[in-house]
Amino acid sequence: MVNGLRPDLIVVTGDFVTAPVFDEDDQDEKAAAMAEPCAELVRQMRSRYGIWTVLGNHDWATDPRRVTSALKAEGIPVLANESVPIEVNGARFWLGGISDIISGPFDLDATLARVPRDEATILLAHEPDYADRVVRRHMPVDLQLSGHSHGGQIRLPFAPPFYLPLMARKYYAGLYHLGPLTLYTNSGLGTMGIPIRWNCPPEITLLTLRSAAA
Repeated sequence: MVNGLRPDLIVVTGDFVTAPVFDEDDQDEKAAAMAEPCAELVRQMRSRYGIWTVLGNHDWATDPRRVTSALKAEGIPVLANESVPIEVNGARFWLGGISDIISGPFDLDATLARVPRDEATILLAHEPDYADRVVRRHMPVDLQLSGHSHGGQIRLPFAPPFYLPLMARKYYAGLYHLGPLTLYTNSGLGTMGIPIRWNCPPEITLLTLRSAAA
């Protein structure tokens, strides 16, 4: 489905693996063992400017080194408190990725250290509610892309989502505008905790970016 959209660039905002719900002695090892087959699946997506990722809290809670190594072995960069320039037709924007807010050694200043003040910036941050801090930074981020919430997984009519994790309780799905910052939270493809999704379909998001001068 992603390849059918013919995207110029693909981003995945973390949680490639997760530990079982029920406590097991070797649960982290079992979860981390899914990193390689997951990376092989992700590699099948195609875009002109590649696939870029950050790790999520479940990746960090299992084996972040193994998850990172599996992705990099398939040619998929993992951004960890850093930004890279993406050049398009003589212009460029910056793609930043911050390490996980809940479990990782995140550093927003380091992530944006190389970015000139007057150039467009997209930030990959697994937890969407971190946007409240991002928007207060003196150097603005134009767009934050997040996940983590799974959209709440179980959505009853006229009721709030059944389950929202820490750091995804304000901006749990869809498009938000926070002053100069635009935030989009993707509802994800899987589940967490309870293996059920209801009235909360999995999501692949296609975003079209245009210059403000266009």
